[in-house]
Amino acid sequence: MKTGGQQGASRDWIHLQRDGETGIESVHAHFCGHAYDPHDHDEILVGVTQQGLQRFNCNRSLHTSTPGRAILIEPGAVHDGHAPHAEGFTYLMLYLPQAWVAEKLARRGLGDVSALQAAFKYTLTDDSFLNNAIVQAFAAIHHGEGRLARDQTLDHLLALLSKHICTRPQSVYSDAASQMLRVRDYLHDSMALDIGLDELSRYAGVDRFRLTREFKKAFGLSPHTYLVRLRLRTARTLLAQGFKPALVATQVGFADQSHLGRWFQRAYRLTPAAYQRQCANAQ
Repeated sequence: MKTGGQQGASRDWIHLQRDGETGIESVHAHFCGHAYDPHDHDEILVGVTQQGLQRFNCNRSLHTSTPGRAILIEPGAVHDGHAPHAEGFTYLMLYLPQAWVAEKLARRGLGDVSALQAAFKYTLTDDSFLNNAIVQAFAAIHHGEGRLARDQTLDHLLALLSKHICTRPQSVYSDAASQMLRVRDYLHDSMALDIGLDELSRYAGVDRFRLTREFKKAFGLSPHTYLVRLRLRTARTLLAQGFKPALVATQVGFADQSHLGRWFQRAYRLTPAAYQRQCANAQ
């Protein structure tokens, strides 16, 4: 099944599968020109460029992936995507839930590798063994080769992936950074509400202009952009669980279903209904 990113008006397509037992999503896609607006994920992303040049911003740097290179993106890392050449690019990607990865790697003695405590050493790597492991695990999941094939290829992938993880030391936050962590937590708790900058400013006890500066310094995003990304990630999770798009829009704080749809398609190049349909077909 192929889904046109522009309702069939271009050569772009996305094919998505979701493994119900592990929660892992596999995405196979092709884009010409613009692919994605800046967005992030709750999951750990591991993928491979199959054809063309895949260019994207991530971790405040511009990256260009070529066929055979592995792409490693940690949860919360904002990234976009576009094709610098007319023929576009094709890639495959696995979206690995944080809790699933942490549990598996903890068995290997690596401890907690959640988004706040671990990152990849490099966004792109030419590790051919890891590349092959990603392709094999993707094939097992995406093409439904069975649980044994899935489990063994994923174990092999994680064994190789663990070598690319750099565990971060526990941070000692400044007063300003701790203040922005509280603001971030407030956004999470109040995600469904129509929050204004003055309200955030009163909560933080600083003026709105300093708040925006400090928040960008701490998280690389404005409070509004962070809130939109949070709502999109949460919406994606709820849609995969089968909740209707109109209800999801209300629960995460978008004005209505069309408001959710506009942001969702810009970030993921699928409508909420199309994403949910592909998840349901994969179950």
